[in-house]
Parts: sequence; structure tokens; C-alpha cells
Amino acid sequence: MTNPHIGNTGVNFDDEESMQCFLGGLVIRSLSISTSNWRCAETLGDYLAERNIMGIYDVDTRAITRRLRQDGSLIGVLSTEESKTDEELLELSCSWDIIGVDLISGVSCKTPYEWTDNTKSQWDFNANGRDGNTFHVVAYDFGIKHNILRRLASYGCKITVVPSTWPASETLKIKPNGVLFSNGPRDPSAVPYAVETVKEILGKLPVFGICMGHQLLGQALGGKTFKMKFGHHGGNHLVRNLWSGHVEISAQNHNYAVDPASLPEGVEVTHVNLNDGSCAGLAYPAQNIMSLQYHPEASPGPHDSDNAFQEFIELMKRAEENT
Repeated sequence: MTNPHIGNTGVNFDDEESMQCFLGGLVIRSLSISTSNWRCAETLGDYLAERNIMGIYDVDTRAITRRLRQDGSLIGVLSTEESKTDEELLELSCSWDIIGVDLISGVSCKTPYEWTDNTKSQWDFNANGRDGNTFHVVAYDFGIKHNILRRLASYGCKITVVPSTWPASETLKIKPNGVLFSNGPRDPSAVPYAVETVKEILGKLPVFGICMGHQLLGQALGGKTFKMKFGHHGGNHLVRNLWSGHVEISAQNHNYAVDPASLPEGVEVTHVNLNDGSCAGLAYPAQNIMSLQYHPEASPGPHDSDNAFQEFIELMKRAEENT
């Protein structure tokens, strides 16, 4: 993290976005010696120690950022073994490559389950205008954020969460109103089984892809994805909605993107990242497909894109009316 002071608000469990913390390690500049927040449940150091997650502080994270800005994403090594030489640590970093590594299977749920929690009233927004219709959504868990599920539930959806390897045939047997392909870590090309699942569902049910789900849709439609120099990370990325003309402040966290030039005829780019012009959203109206590269559930982050969930509801509604 590049912010110089980390840990002053502590950790609270209400804000956790997954079933467990999948963090590999944490590198920061300065660790706060005290916490000051009414929601704090424990300190950052205790939280990491209880989960056996390595962390290091007193690191010049700004210098690391300048290096990454120049050279792009790099592999780093954290170790508690002081006996290792710099050459051995360098060898460790060179022996591992993120490209082609399936990280989804390690963060997905193992069995299907029903999700019922919606956004708590004190945090809810865009509550007006919902028509009360209930749609059944199957959500593929590629590392899904809980607030995606909360927002869908708040819009009136009944949600069945399934593992990343759940067969498309089983989803079609359930006969849901729509399917959501969630966010997830790293390289979409490393999970061809997920691309095949998406292919088998396209055109049969309305589909909404978020982040990794967006990239998998891009590949399933015949497009290509590529590794970005250092990706998009953080809560203040400007995105233009090409359909409405509005500019949204978005939260993003991804290292790969869809190449819009590789997409077949009929697939529309609906959103563009205004920082670098990369594809931030897709739609294929003929097959009831929509997707976003960023996080409309906004936890943490702005609420500009929350209406994407309403658009998914409208997509399922139109599909139901046309059957």
C-alpha cells in the first residue's frame, strides 16, 4: 500500500468481502501503533497474525511505486528466513510467473449455497424505483465479493452461488432467470474451463459479467485478453458510459483487459476507461449479455455504477417477457 500510514482505523469484520482473507502478504510504509475507530474489532497486525499472513513495514513503498510505474508489474518475495542471500531471493522471484496460473480455484466456494443477506438499511442507496419482482440468479464464484451478492439481493434477486467449476448443464437445469459471472484474480486465459462454461450459457440466459467475468465473456465471445503494464487499482478511475454519455467514478482492481478490436460484429463496447482508453464494459443485446470491467457494487468506493444491477434486472425482465 502506498499510503504512508496504515492501520490507524483497525479492522472490523462487517466489512469483509469474502469468506476468508486470501491475502498473500502486505507491504506498507508505516504501521500505526494505535487504532481510532468506533467500528474497530482488532488491530491490523493481530488480524494478519491470526491468519498466518506475512506483513512487512518500514518499506519505502513510494520508491516501489515509481519502479512499478516505469517497469510494470513485477514479482516480489517476502521471507522470514534471514539466512537467504539476495541472490537466492532473486532466484525465487524469477522462478514464479503469474501468467497461466489458475488462482480462481483456490478462492472459489466448494459447494453451492443460497445467499440471502441484502444491504443493511443504514448503508442502502438507490432503494427507490425497485418494482419488487423476484428473479433467480445463479452467481459463479470466481472469488466473488459479498457486496455484489448483497446488491443483487437488495434489488430483489434470489441468489444461488455455485463454484467456479460448476457445469453449465447443471445451471441450465435450475432454469434461473439470469447468470452472473463474478470478479476473480489474475489471468482469464489460465481458466479455459471457465471460458467453456460461459460459452455453453451464452444465448440461453441473460448474463452479467463483472471484472474477471467481463474478461471471460470477452474470450467466450471470440475476443482476446491481454496483460496490462500495471493494471487498474483503486477507487477513483474515470469511466465514460458510451450509451448514456455520463462519466462514472469507479473502483477497479484488475491486471488484464479485453481487446475490443478482437471482438466479433454485434458486440458493443459500452464503457471506456478515460485514463487509457481501455475497454471497461461490453454488451451483446442479441444474446442478452452485459459486462463491466470494474466494480459496480462499490464496496469500498463510489456509487455511480450501482444502476448496473438495475440494468441486469431489466435485461432479465425483457428476456422473460420475450419467452
